[in-house]
Amino acid sequence: MEMKLTHVGLYVQDLDAMADFYKSVMGFTETDRGMLNGRNLVFLSRDPGEHHQLVLASGLKAPPVEEIINQISFRVPDLETVMAFNERVAALDVADRKPINHGNAWSVYFRDPENNRLEVYAPSPWYVTQPCRVPLQMDKTADEIRRDTERWCREQPGFAPAAVFEARIAALMTAV
Repeated sequence: MEMKLTHVGLYVQDLDAMADFYKSVMGFTETDRGMLNGRNLVFLSRDPGEHHQLVLASGLKAPPVEEIINQISFRVPDLETVMAFNERVAALDVADRKPINHGNAWSVYFRDPENNRLEVYAPSPWYVTQPCRVPLQMDKTADEIRRDTERWCREQPGFAPAAVFEARIAALMTAV
């Protein structure tokens, strides 16, 4: 059975502020807006083939007493895009910005206006056993980061080219 995760819905306190953040900072387009069951909804997408990838629903009365969502992650094509996005959120002074190297991916984490943790990441060509997390040195060039990452990954448990890891996981998935 083929299945693909396509969207997530979030209850929010300030619908307009959250919609503005996801449009202006994250580059989403508002595809629709309306009301259902007493809640205002804003539908957002970055993919014309998906009506919405994110739906924001009004009515959250107070922040949850503990974090419910660990993170919402957005994949970008390459390290250079992660680096550019890091510069963008740094210039906007977005909360809790943390560039991280996972070995198998380069990421920048930060918070939206209602404190949900977001990640913008690009996969690397290597795999290492997860979880794995070290600071990503954004003061280096992309080529320097790639060289440093490969050197570091080769010393980590489970090191393999990403394609080897993906083939192993594909075999496990077809066995199910």
